[in-house]
Amino acid sequence: QVQLVESGGGLVQAGDSLRLTCSCTESGRSLANFAVAWFRQAPRKEREFVGGIDWGDGTANYQDSVKGRFTVSRDNAKKMVYLQMNSLKPEDTAVYYCAARVLGSASPHELEYSYWGQGTQVTVSS
Repeated sequence: QVQLVESGGGLVQAGDSLRLTCSCTESGRSLANFAVAWFRQAPRKEREFVGGIDWGDGTANYQDSVKGRFTVSRDNAKKMVYLQMNSLKPEDTAVYYCAARVLGSASPHELEYSYWGQGTQVTVSS
């Protein structure tokens, strides 16, 4: 069983930075076999992949619209995954979710993820 808890959301202005944290609690499994991703869902839109990381080797991948602005990283000791968001835009406003899957890479397809957090709201004002 894996539990994910997001934190760090809030209201910021365009151009600001924000760091989201996903705290990963697991029982009986090594996180080295997991991939963790960030998704987001804006009002009246479908949930979309933002970026993700393979816990074992730290390989990260991103959606094109956030490349160069967002960075996904992990802290093995703390069992946390971070989403550093810089140069935020109003279109980044959404509920951000952390998701995890066992084995495989950080896929952009949400159906491949078995574990989800409750989400954290990010609002970027213009």
